[in-house]
Amino acid sequence: MTTVIAILAFVAAIGILVTIHEYGHFIVARLLGIKVLRFSVGFGSPLIKWVMGRDRTEYIIAAVPLGGYVKMLDERETTVAPEELSRAFNRQPVWKKTLVVLAGPAFNFLFALLAYWITFVIGIPSVRPVIGPVAVNSAAAHAGLRNADEIISIDSKPTPNWEATALALLDGVVRGGRFNVVVEDESGQQRSLILELPQDKSLTEPGALMEGLGISRWQPPAVLGEIDPEGSAYAAGLLEGDRIVSVDSVEIAGLSDWLDRVRANPGKSLELGVIRGGEQLSVPVIPAVVQEDGVSIGRVGVRMHIDDAVRARLFINQRYGPLHAAGKAVLRTWEISTLTIKLLGRMLTGDVSLKNISGPIIIAQYAGITASFGFVYYVAFLAVISVSLGVLNLLPIPVLDGGHLLFFIAEAVKGSPVSSQTEMAGQRIGILLLVLLMTVAFYNDIVRLLE
Repeated sequence: MTTVIAILAFVAAIGILVTIHEYGHFIVARLLGIKVLRFSVGFGSPLIKWVMGRDRTEYIIAAVPLGGYVKMLDERETTVAPEELSRAFNRQPVWKKTLVVLAGPAFNFLFALLAYWITFVIGIPSVRPVIGPVAVNSAAAHAGLRNADEIISIDSKPTPNWEATALALLDGVVRGGRFNVVVEDESGQQRSLILELPQDKSLTEPGALMEGLGISRWQPPAVLGEIDPEGSAYAAGLLEGDRIVSVDSVEIAGLSDWLDRVRANPGKSLELGVIRGGEQLSVPVIPAVVQEDGVSIGRVGVRMHIDDAVRARLFINQRYGPLHAAGKAVLRTWEISTLTIKLLGRMLTGDVSLKNISGPIIIAQYAGITASFGFVYYVAFLAVISVSLGVLNLLPIPVLDGGHLLFFIAEAVKGSPVSSQTEMAGQRIGILLLVLLMTVAFYNDIVRLLE
């Protein structure tokens, strides 16, 4: 069922974002008096087709939902009646053609702004950046970070949650250098630290940043809440309020560690170290075998308990009024856009790992995960993908919008359009580059699935 959700969420995301992108091209072309022949969401055979408007524009929903296009009247593609030559795309001045091409990425950025505004108005629950045990001799340890510290800001940029913290740290690793970090301990005392962020390519690999800096997420204690009388925890004699401190004589870091150990050991006996009423007990339990997406996982039939004080320090709901949310949305869109550009630039110079390039498999996984979490998480996911789509389309690669802009710049300089031979050669190069990019993306997806 999770796979089905992922596929549906991915198709919906591509459909929404491609439609918005192509609508940008479409509406600006129409406003500038250029005739649009076709607006297609998807490629291949039309599933749904209708004709509307004075120009008898075809609107198509096609079979392959992995793209789309807007076809405009153009002498290079079809014969144009003399009375319509003024409405052909190729006859337009450079500034009009540039606006039409820029409109696609621009609408992606505008959608990201709207999506982030929605998430900030509704409120998006997230986890505060409270750190767990710090690795010895790590960058975090040398800076003076300690267990249970909350990261308040990095270089004066507020870090209300782990997402903002990761973005600030990744930006720091890309640039390299010394950064001021403000942290707050459990007692509420704040202190300012200097964190040395090495310009290390390995830290830019997916999932490597926090561990590489010696930072882990703080975990609340694994305290049992309501116990299912049909579950293996009840059968083992575990009680509400018991705190799990070890599994098979190995100390656990907290709640997430405990849940991971249970899931990873279906049907296997685990010896639990339990604190009950100030006394430590040893309790054996055998997690039940449960099938989840065709994979066997362990469950013991308990709800975990997090007390109110821990919950208040661990979780935050970023929610703002409409005007404040607008400012936050602009800032977040700008941060994601600039970081994406920096990462792409550093990839070209070899300073950032190519493993950051994700293909449709991983994107579909994230689509499914965020959709299963709820509407606001899925909207935030769409915002990130929309920014990425906008930035990527502005790359100076023929067949992308940025490639067309490159040709328009050449046209403005030389005073006439580039030759059809030059344009065709550019298209071939662009297709080759996109094939190479997709090959890397699929390779990364497959490697991550097999890890």
